[in-house]
Amino acid sequence: MPEPTEAGEQRILAGRYAIGEFVGQGGMATVYRGTDTKLGRQVAIKVMKANLADDADFRERFRQEAQSASRMAHPTIVRVFDAGDDLIRTADGPQRLPFIVMEYVEGTNLRQLASEQRLSQSEACRITDSVLTALEYSHRAGIVHRDIKPANIMITTDGQVKVMDFGIARAVSETSSTLQQTTAILGTAAYFSPEQAKGDTVDARTDLYSTGVLLYELLAGAVPFQGDTAVSVAYQHVSERPTPPSERDSEVTAELDRVVLHAMQKDRARRFQSASEFRDALRLAAEGTMPKLAADHGGDGDTVLFSGGEEVSESDLALRQLAESGGGSRTQSRPPVMWTWAAILTVGAVIVAVVFWLVTLSPYQVFPEDSREVPDLAGIEREAAVETLEGMGLVPIPVERANEDVAAEHIIETDPEVGANLSEGDTITIYVSTGPATAEIPETESMSVEDYTTEIEGLGLVVGQVNTENDPVAPKGRVMSVSPEVGTSVESDTVVTLTVSSGNVQVPDVKGQSLTAAQSQLESLSLDLKIVPNDECDQANNLPIVEQSAVGDQPQGTEVSLTYCSG
Repeated sequence: MPEPTEAGEQRILAGRYAIGEFVGQGGMATVYRGTDTKLGRQVAIKVMKANLADDADFRERFRQEAQSASRMAHPTIVRVFDAGDDLIRTADGPQRLPFIVMEYVEGTNLRQLASEQRLSQSEACRITDSVLTALEYSHRAGIVHRDIKPANIMITTDGQVKVMDFGIARAVSETSSTLQQTTAILGTAAYFSPEQAKGDTVDARTDLYSTGVLLYELLAGAVPFQGDTAVSVAYQHVSERPTPPSERDSEVTAELDRVVLHAMQKDRARRFQSASEFRDALRLAAEGTMPKLAADHGGDGDTVLFSGGEEVSESDLALRQLAESGGGSRTQSRPPVMWTWAAILTVGAVIVAVVFWLVTLSPYQVFPEDSREVPDLAGIEREAAVETLEGMGLVPIPVERANEDVAAEHIIETDPEVGANLSEGDTITIYVSTGPATAEIPETESMSVEDYTTEIEGLGLVVGQVNTENDPVAPKGRVMSVSPEVGTSVESDTVVTLTVSSGNVQVPDVKGQSLTAAQSQLESLSLDLKIVPNDECDQANNLPIVEQSAVGDQPQGTEVSLTYCSG
């Protein structure tokens, strides 16, 4: 476990990640809440156990798998931001331990949630549906999880499902020589597929088996196979049929029984072949409709895996086929050479056709009809971005973040990133700039109140009170001064008071004054000054003003007539 380097000093990993409070501990790693000091965001830091750190192969494999996982961006997957290893002080002295930096998720994992409460069938199906959505995305990216289990599934505070630890199981299993070592690290063999238990190669269907076990547990309240050791549990996965979930909980429907048992077929060729196939069947079963599974097709009664709601074991199938063939074995002669070459040419033609199809196929055709490609929203105003995403059938989740380069209320980036493919109804996080964390009050530069307000808000500041003031020169609405003063460095969300021109001037009463004195006072006030002589009055010294057409608060440009006594 990492410790501070000195009393009161926070531990920093790789010169960037500040380790915070302890979050939890598992068979492979210890998790801390942390801060990315470079980007100023909260992260989860997973520090791997010391018994893994001694394995150089593991460290290299771990780094490679983390890099692959970091390329996945989907709402149902916990993002991987970084990975590496660092020299950490432990109870046994300094040691170089691998770590992975992930998205910090507010919530709890499914293991804790299920231990605190029994989930309803609908909630179990909803969670499994989201897990399958995550697997569909990862499998399409060529990544097999290998360790689907409740502890690797996070439920956020608002109920969103997120799958984590993609690739870690591969790094562990490919650098651990025995089943006992692997299961000791992964924590449990309860979710192993038969091929994992036998040490065979794995593929996407391995994850679907483990997801079937997960669904079984959520429905029945317990895993299908239990034992005193990991080896005994693994043996059951290989050799024993699971008890239908409905025999453990009578409320489990026959439709869900069918889906779970199909997902847990020993032979991976007889399971669901893709996450989307599994998910579609699960949705039908959750609605009370019996799904028609792939194994139901083909017309050969001997290959049907379910009959009257029961699974036909592979041994029963073999006995049935033996009986129908007369109980004896049949020797097949070697096919003629011509047939062999015909088969080779046929396979070659198929390969060429598939390659041509992949090369010429439009990239949009490989995704489902409800697929949505994340558009480039960087720099777009929040309202326009939300409108665009909602128009695509996506659900935007705004998250505000300070940014030096992007104006406030404009989009910094999205998660998933531009170009990622989502399904209709998926959520997408849009990071909205609040402007820089600190900003200088900008110059007014004879700006209008509208333009200056836009600039202020773009810096993450708030326009507060707007005062008006008469000015003989500044047009109406022109910013004259601000508080705090121009050039002052302030924090984001600071309220700025503006003083703007009212567009009016204060016209003094100049009656009785000389024409020269009156003109001197009024000519600088942006008025339309008219001088009118009056020769009917007696001329006095300095041509006194006898009449004035306007006095007091007047709009700039107002016509003001001054009548003076000309004699």
